Amino acid sequence: MSAHPHHDRPLTAARTPSWWHSPWGHSDWGLLIAAGGLSLMGALLVWSATASGHGTAYLLRHLFNIAVGVALAAAVTRLDFRTLRALAPWLAIASAAGLVLVLTPVGTTINGSHSWIRVPGGMSIQPSEFAKAALCIALALILADRWERGEQPGTRDVLLSAATALVPIVLVMLQPDLGSTLVLVALTAGVVAASGAPKRWLAGAAALGVAGVALALLTPLLSPYQRDRLIAFADPSADPSGIGYQTRQVRIAIGSGGWQGQGLFEGRQTQGGFIPFQQTDFIFSVAGEELGFLGAAALLVVLGFLIVRILIIGAHARDAFGRLLAVGVATWFTFQTFENVGMNLGLMPVTGLPLPFVSYGGSSMFACWLAIGLVNNCHVAAQERPGRR
Repeated sequence: MSAHPHHDRPLTAARTPSWWHSPWGHSDWGLLIAAGGLSLMGALLVWSATASGHGTAYLLRHLFNIAVGVALAAAVTRLDFRTLRALAPWLAIASAAGLVLVLTPVGTTINGSHSWIRVPGGMSIQPSEFAKAALCIALALILADRWERGEQPGTRDVLLSAATALVPIVLVMLQPDLGSTLVLVALTAGVVAASGAPKRWLAGAAALGVAGVALALLTPLLSPYQRDRLIAFADPSADPSGIGYQTRQVRIAIGSGGWQGQGLFEGRQTQGGFIPFQQTDFIFSVAGEELGFLGAAALLVVLGFLIVRILIIGAHARDAFGRLLAVGVATWFTFQTFENVGMNLGLMPVTGLPLPFVSYGGSSMFACWLAIGLVNNCHVAAQERPGRR
């Protein structure tokens, strides 16, 4: 027997920091740093877009939104993975209840969309943003069982997924909010496709999506403000003093940035206040004008890295639920980024979708960080030994 029994213990065990055994020790720091970097880049762009008229007011609110979002992500990360799965039905019900509440007199109309609920403190909550996260979880739960058994989703699974998605899609469309509706449709299609559903179901879903958009355009469902946005996309000269003017100014701002930009707080269009809602819908134009092509491209590279990182985490998830959840979040961020940047460049109609983590807005920031917490939870669960969570 050794005279020094403690020398038989691995020296590395004593040196392992205690925090490593917590969820944070197993977190995906590439994911968290990318999301944090985007949020801080957004803070600078929001500050530049609003400083001339509002000082630091929007900057401080944006930083507060980031802090709340990070706290939500931390709370979700610490949830037991099995608890997260068990909460999926209740989160879907709570999300639907919030969307129904918006349609009552409690809801508030902004820019032609009855999508917000006023809360104490002068803030507004947009339930459609949280519906995206809730739908990711619900669809992953419904479709995971068959995938784990190595089977294609059956008719019952696909119809149940469609019915689950149809509830928030219809409620959001009734607000009406075409942009968020399209995100929910794309998210649903992405998760169902990743689950291995037969192609005939995907073709049917695409046909229904096209029919829904056509119905929105050909009926009085959309507000006049939203209809003007779509008309201006088809013919920018149709509304020269309204949305047509706005989108034209956005393209001027981006085009004048050149390779290196005019400098933060130095953009002529941005600092001149020529672009309404620049801190929300058109935040990308601030990057294009003041940071130039290189700065705007760097912003998109970080967003791309974040989305790829989410897919990698999904590929290494410990079960199908985690994989499908990651696919849903990645599809959500990809579609919303494509639509926001596209409408800034004049390639897509203006739908009011924010740029994830970058645009000003509490509900969007909270929902995006919630999604990061969900994906990070999947990563932590895959890193820890079975039975520890």
